[in-house]
Amino acid sequence: MTPLSGGRRIKKFYKSVDIAPENGVFVLRLDGKEARTPARAPLAAPTRALGAALAEEWGGEGETVDFDAMMLTRLASTAIDLGGKDRQAWINSILSYLRSDLLCYRADEPAALIERQSAQWTPYVDWAREALGADLRVTAGVVSVEQSPALIEAARLRLEAMDHWRLVGVKTAAEITGSAVLAMALEADAFAAEDIFAASRLDERFQSERWGADSEAAARESRLKADFLRTARWLRLL
Repeated sequence: MTPLSGGRRIKKFYKSVDIAPENGVFVLRLDGKEARTPARAPLAAPTRALGAALAEEWGGEGETVDFDAMMLTRLASTAIDLGGKDRQAWINSILSYLRSDLLCYRADEPAALIERQSAQWTPYVDWAREALGADLRVTAGVVSVEQSPALIEAARLRLEAMDHWRLVGVKTAAEITGSAVLAMALEADAFAAEDIFAASRLDERFQSERWGADSEAAARESRLKADFLRTARWLRLL
């Protein structure tokens, strides 16, 4: 059996990659042997499509295996190793983003930013109202706002209905965007992933338009976007 390394990059140690159906899941095999997660569980996927994507990820590696570049593998390992014991903590983490959701904190100036936030964020606020049956409370400036218990409870029920495979995707999307609403909209496939990510970066892009782009910030956004689109793919493959 082949365990995943605890390191981030190791020399490639296999020649062939495939998946094999086993007990209702699709197990990744390297040279015919089961790949294993850091906790030594079989590295497997609940759908053939995700299993094939994991095999593609491993098959695409060159002379070394770069675990930092293998996001689907990292998500699968997290779901398998931690989904049982950390599930409630994941839900609580997502709800913490909802309590201070990016979409709820608007600028009070300049007018151009106010208008852009309203135009790009209102569709997501409207979607949340329909999906959760409660309004998001929105504020402007530095004033904080507390979301209603009805909204939080509706979101909790929605999250609890997800299996741990989908839940880890929503948690990852919330961490990238700073918004539980955007993450849940991604899981629901309610908007294009590119548009959701753009909504999460509205403030930063507005500032770069006014004051010029910063190369370090641009590189960070590029990394975040790549991870977000991989997370979107993860959810589509489930």
